[in-house]
Amino acid sequence: MELLDVARKVRDNAYVPYSRFKVGAAVRGASGAVYHGCNVENVAYPEGTCAEAGAIALMVASGETRLTEVAVIADSPQPVPPCGGCRQKLAEFGDADTLVLLATTSGKVLHTTIGELLPGRFDASHMSEVG
Repeated sequence: MELLDVARKVRDNAYVPYSRFKVGAAVRGASGAVYHGCNVENVAYPEGTCAEAGAIALMVASGETRLTEVAVIADSPQPVPPCGGCRQKLAEFGDADTLVLLATTSGKVLHTTIGELLPGRFDASHMSEVG
């Protein structure tokens, strides 16, 4: 199954009683396995979880720490990019040239990379003098 199809399917499970804005995400681990997540809202609004964060959490819980491809889908006029926090999370587990597919439910797809989404990213190389 294509990565975008997995994201589309898991989007249906999003828990969004407040915004009604469903997002689905899927990441492919270095092993080739696919992990998925959907956004989960909470009445205490900042306590929700983004779809990308959920997919990454499932990947890590399954024993992988490298991703090679990302797909995110939402019902919006234009493809929706990950929030700033999720961009940093993607950068933690993927390379700058890792493909990111951003899509709408109507079929628009934007191809980008983690590096394009988060230029000048903070990474482990910035901490080389620590400890």
